[in-house]
Amino acid sequence: MRVLVVGGTGYLGKRIVKASLLEGHETYVVQRPEIGLDIEKLQLLLSFKKQGAILVPASFSDFQSLVDAVKRVDVVISALSGVHFRSHSILLQLKLVEAIRAAGNIERFLPSEYGIDPARMLNAIEQGRDTFEQKMAVRKAIEEANIPFTYVSANCFAGYFAANLSQMHTLVPPAHQVTVYGDGNVKVVYMDEDDIARYVVKAATDPRTLNKTVYIRPPKNILSQRELIEKWEKLSGKVLEKISVSAQDFLAKIEDLDEAQQSGAGHFYDIFFEGIWYGMRGFI
Repeated sequence: MRVLVVGGTGYLGKRIVKASLLEGHETYVVQRPEIGLDIEKLQLLLSFKKQGAILVPASFSDFQSLVDAVKRVDVVISALSGVHFRSHSILLQLKLVEAIRAAGNIERFLPSEYGIDPARMLNAIEQGRDTFEQKMAVRKAIEEANIPFTYVSANCFAGYFAANLSQMHTLVPPAHQVTVYGDGNVKVVYMDEDDIARYVVKAATDPRTLNKTVYIRPPKNILSQRELIEKWEKLSGKVLEKISVSAQDFLAKIEDLDEAQQSGAGHFYDIFFEGIWYGMRGFI
């Protein structure tokens, strides 16, 4: 297949490019002039080229360039950053959808989601719910344009939720104390980012996944926070002091955060207290 990756220099995007190349696909990567003097992104793009990827100049400020890029391929995978999805990223995704509709040749489109299925999160708490609502707006545009799609739900990225024992303000494991949400026994799906990328590429070209949602949930990746902490304690040989926070106290602290922090904290609440990301409200 001819696969175009949009956002290929990003956190997950660079892994998707690598996975596509490993699968033997003719892999195209959008090269946006907006990278400016970001030497690291340029070097990453050049490394893709050395591995066999084809760099395609295109810009969201030049609609025809997006259409021309899309016309060169069979499959489009969006990996636009979801960390700050609620800013202008939603507009970029919608522009990409419109370019795909205008091109009229795409056999499959995968929008930038890859976390929890937003269709099952519309009853999430108010803080953070807008993230899912915006992703649903992208889905609505895709389906109204009759674009063949696959949605991928990979739950919690390990780099953000596992290595730090699911602590909110660090990416490394705590040295002495660890915050435990509630009783710490709610199950969570933790996924390695390289594995997510491989699943994304495979799903993008599998006829069984056409117009469906793929849930990535390997049984051994489903752990409670306490089980995760126990694994780290066994590896490190150090027992951490556990400080439990109740759902009530957690929600009270959210009010003191700024809007962006509230959104992230809202997601933590839904994951570790409500268990929505694991059970997906009754879907097993």
